[in-house]
Amino acid sequence: MEQTTFFTLGQRVHSSTDPRRVGTVKFVGNVEGYSGTWVGVDWDNEGDGKHDGSINGVRYLQGRSQNSASFLRPQNLSLGISLLQALKLRYQSQSTEQDEDEMYVLSASNKRVSVQLLGKDKIQDKLSRFEELTSASISYLGVSTPGDPAEISASVPNLKELDLMGNLITDWKDVGTICEQLPHLVALNLSNNLMTQNITGLPLLKAIRVLVLNSTGINWSQVEILEHSLPVIEELHLMGNNISSIKDWVVSNANGSFAITVQLYCTLFSASPSHKVSPNKCTPTSSSTVQGFDSLRLLNLEDNCLAEWDDILKLSQLKSLEQLYLNKNKLTCIFYPDKNKIQEFLSNHESCEESYFPFQNLRCLLLGSNEINDLASIDSLNTFPKLIDIRFSDNPIADPGRGGLPRFVLIARLAKVEMLNGSEISARERKESEIRYVRLVMSKLLDNPEEINCLHPRFVELKNFYGIEDERPSVGAAGPQKMASGLLSITLKCVASSVGEKLPLTKKLPATTTVGKLKALCESFFKLKSLKLKLFLQEEGSPLPMLLDDEMATLMDMGIGNESTIIVDEES
Repeated sequence: MEQTTFFTLGQRVHSSTDPRRVGTVKFVGNVEGYSGTWVGVDWDNEGDGKHDGSINGVRYLQGRSQNSASFLRPQNLSLGISLLQALKLRYQSQSTEQDEDEMYVLSASNKRVSVQLLGKDKIQDKLSRFEELTSASISYLGVSTPGDPAEISASVPNLKELDLMGNLITDWKDVGTICEQLPHLVALNLSNNLMTQNITGLPLLKAIRVLVLNSTGINWSQVEILEHSLPVIEELHLMGNNISSIKDWVVSNANGSFAITVQLYCTLFSASPSHKVSPNKCTPTSSSTVQGFDSLRLLNLEDNCLAEWDDILKLSQLKSLEQLYLNKNKLTCIFYPDKNKIQEFLSNHESCEESYFPFQNLRCLLLGSNEINDLASIDSLNTFPKLIDIRFSDNPIADPGRGGLPRFVLIARLAKVEMLNGSEISARERKESEIRYVRLVMSKLLDNPEEINCLHPRFVELKNFYGIEDERPSVGAAGPQKMASGLLSITLKCVASSVGEKLPLTKKLPATTTVGKLKALCESFFKLKSLKLKLFLQEEGSPLPMLLDDEMATLMDMGIGNESTIIVDEES
């Protein structure tokens, strides 16, 4: 019974037999029909529990899901250990015979073959000398407290990187204590520690350059408060925190710099100042850009709930920002502020520098797995001054399977991009993609120039650059560059499983050959008379081939150029 006095509501604990099974205490007391005292825990991993917090119709706590809660005896839970205890446990404890037995590989006959780690003793000896330790990982060891501060600084004085992922730390004051005692610490990972919302009293973390706060429950208001304690922060990771909006707290001062910032935001984004700010007073405002973070180069906001691009634009004045990760959010569109408005504003405010240009140093923008589905969003990326690396995969607009654009069209529309969806764009791929794109647009919209100019901003530029003629060619090839007007060299690869492996064939085909006609030719080339065929265009740099499903479309219509590869398969 005395042991139960150590457990309080909201306390973080882990199973005494599994430090990776972490949860929050939601109940301490008696459970009807069972003797003794019980501790009700809502586990972080929803599958670790047995129910939702109710037993026999009586609710004792509200679980996060139907199977996230359970009741345990106090002796089956751990309140955690200190930082130094975890370091000793990880780096100074000797491996047991059981650990040795677990080191094996499976042979071809699925039998265990023991593996001996060469140099293990030498490595163990080096890691056990704490004074030489510069990087330490003590993830999921149940760390709940720093312990004696003086002992930390004396034991690991040279530590530069510390991984505390999945522990029981909740108090920002404890984080401050750890960082103060580790003056050389530059990288700290606190992911999967459920942090409190009170950040007051956090000291200046003078050396921290990389801070990882994935799945810690932090919101943007707390991030703004943290900024004051992170003068040299370069990387900030905030994945999986359900952040749905970016609101900042800004400080007005006597020289009026805040007024300029708010006015700039209103000028760029057609907003109007809705808050009056008293001098030297912190005030929330929904119409200003995020300030501070002068050294921040990488901001990771993946796997959150951001849906409005207006929120992202509040990050546009982070002048050192080079990489912005927004994968797995709920964004539906992108746009860049009107450059004419920016120029007009700057010309009327001599105190402003050109550094006010939005996202002026952004080089990498990851937007995978959002809900973007319009051409204007794609084209707006050309306006970002230095953007060369973009991820657009798993958006409707970039998924050919859902009616989106194939890779070659994305490349052609994005003039400056050098890396697309994690794959480098070679000079050859860019040239071929842009020519294919021009041919594709000409085949579909040649008789509607107004629609071409509206929907295809780069068409005229690319057509002139490659010297492609206006008319739709039919006969009379005029050289190797006139792909649509001559014969195209196409490599056909048959992968139909029912007919076995066949050697690839390279054929010269007219650009006016339809997909339906090509299927008939493949039946003859590979002797596939009894099969129903599917054709796919294999594109350089694209992880999946593009299905050619319009039998009336010609090779020219599909943007298929010289030396393309088409995969011939059978319908399942």
